[in-house]
Amino acid sequence: MSAQPITQDDFLPFDETQARLGQLLFYDKILSGNKNISCGTCHHHDLGSSDGLSLGIGEGGSGLGPARMAGHGKERIRKRIPRNAPALWNLGHRDIRVMFHDGRLEPSEIYGNGYDSPAEEWLPRGLTSLLAAQSLFPMTSQFEMAGNPGENDIAGAVHDRIDKAWPIIAARVRTIPAYGTLFVEAFDHIERPEDVSIVEIGNALAAFIGTEWANYDSPYDAFVAHGTPLPEAAERGRLLFFGKAGCAQCHNGPLFTDQEFYAMGLPAFGPGRTRRWDPLPRDVGRMGATDDLHDAYRFRTPSLRNVALTAPYGHNGAYAELRDMVRHMADPARARAAWTPSKALLPQAPWLAPADFIIQSDRLEMQRQAHALDTQPVGLNDGEIDDLVAFLHSLTGASAQNRPLGRPLDVPSGLPVD
Repeated sequence: MSAQPITQDDFLPFDETQARLGQLLFYDKILSGNKNISCGTCHHHDLGSSDGLSLGIGEGGSGLGPARMAGHGKERIRKRIPRNAPALWNLGHRDIRVMFHDGRLEPSEIYGNGYDSPAEEWLPRGLTSLLAAQSLFPMTSQFEMAGNPGENDIAGAVHDRIDKAWPIIAARVRTIPAYGTLFVEAFDHIERPEDVSIVEIGNALAAFIGTEWANYDSPYDAFVAHGTPLPEAAERGRLLFFGKAGCAQCHNGPLFTDQEFYAMGLPAFGPGRTRRWDPLPRDVGRMGATDDLHDAYRFRTPSLRNVALTAPYGHNGAYAELRDMVRHMADPARARAAWTPSKALLPQAPWLAPADFIIQSDRLEMQRQAHALDTQPVGLNDGEIDDLVAFLHSLTGASAQNRPLGRPLDVPSGLPVD
């Protein structure tokens, strides 16, 4: 059993002019409430399209990646981002059918706009891809990009209703002369800057993300397409991956993910992605999107392409090292029991420390999470773990760190670029 090769035809068609516009928007802090964070801050070229942290420091932080600071005084962050920043590799692939760790965005006609999303019927029509729809939601998240109510008009609008912020963001962008010109050039139906809405912003961002991180030139791709042998350790790991270790039961297909949801017993910490009436700093995963008890503590299977570039691992970044994550997947119960905070990568924020691990003192919640496990342990020795890691490294594209457009030196708003 092997994963299928990928070709350019497997990707959605995106317009190059829109992608170049999306590159600027992606790194422009004008999209955030307080104009202090961009999409690129947490999905940076230098960090494999992620942020290198277990749980990110969003709005209010400063710096980049593991060196990002949580702020000081009144400007310090109020909460860590509840989940690990997912990598962006190959999200323009035609097979992508669900977004976010809990799958709360997927194609559907339930609301008449093409998507089942947190915005429900208020998601605007005209978004041309699932990726375009996804790009709109970080802008409305208080701790990611919007900021706190009372700090700016975007945060206040989101507090009223999620879609109320998008026209404000669109007006910010289109009134910058350079952006107005670029939108008229990129979209045939835009005749003047006043016509630009959040829909065009989302579609431009999707064009950039969908093309910039399309990557399928790894040693494994050469093996599948041409029979080019893998290094010996990686070949042993490949046989384990598709055989004894059982990884391919879930990590299958061209993207090495079945896009389904499983409970894998990752250690719990951080603020949790709590539901509205949830009294605990926990994360119930897919259940938060479906309200189905069967989905409790289940999370989407991540793609493994370029996985060696996207540490830390797991929905909450519980493991900073790939080898530790592989060991956990082989025997989740044992790894969970042996886990210590040192295995994660959390920037210091002393005022948040008392709450970072408070969930682990809740005996009943820990029992519920420990019992929700969708896998059986696999006996792997240290050498086999090493071989699996070698195979995962063979999924790194030769051009993964040399992307077509890269990070812009400056953006039309004039705000600093991270």
